[in-house]
Amino acid sequence: MRTNPYNQMVRDFVEMADAVNRRMSTAPYDYARNGGHDGEGAPASRTLRLPIDAYATEDAFVLNAYVPGVNPEHVEITFEGEELTIRGNFEPQPEGVDFLKRELYHGAFERRVTFNVPVNADAIEATYDNGVLILRVPKAEEIKPKQIKVQVK
Repeated sequence: MRTNPYNQMVRDFVEMADAVNRRMSTAPYDYARNGGHDGEGAPASRTLRLPIDAYATEDAFVLNAYVPGVNPEHVEITFEGEELTIRGNFEPQPEGVDFLKRELYHGAFERRVTFNVPVNADAIEATYDNGVLILRVPKAEEIKPKQIKVQVK
């Protein structure tokens, strides 16, 4: 199968644009690209922007975050105004260990999610299962779809 030269040119441009954006960006620290360090072998001094998966169901928003090794009792979850905040800390490895490769992030993490639709803050549920934090944020009744029956006269 031959590659369309235009498609290859677009891919090359996107790769170059991504590289320039990474270099010029003041975006949050990319722990995966930098192996949990800020480039000089020292642990990252910034707070990690916790990656999440988010989706909506008919009656709620669901957020999933991987936080393996974190004690769920040490994860702080708050909801204020329209903003949900998740905070915690990946514990550092023991001192004196001579690592051959160090890619796991260690340090503080935080994620803020703003909801632009009404939610039922009193019914937010957080569960922790095998290192996955699952937040269920119910939609407010006024934004749920209403089924209207057709009446026959």
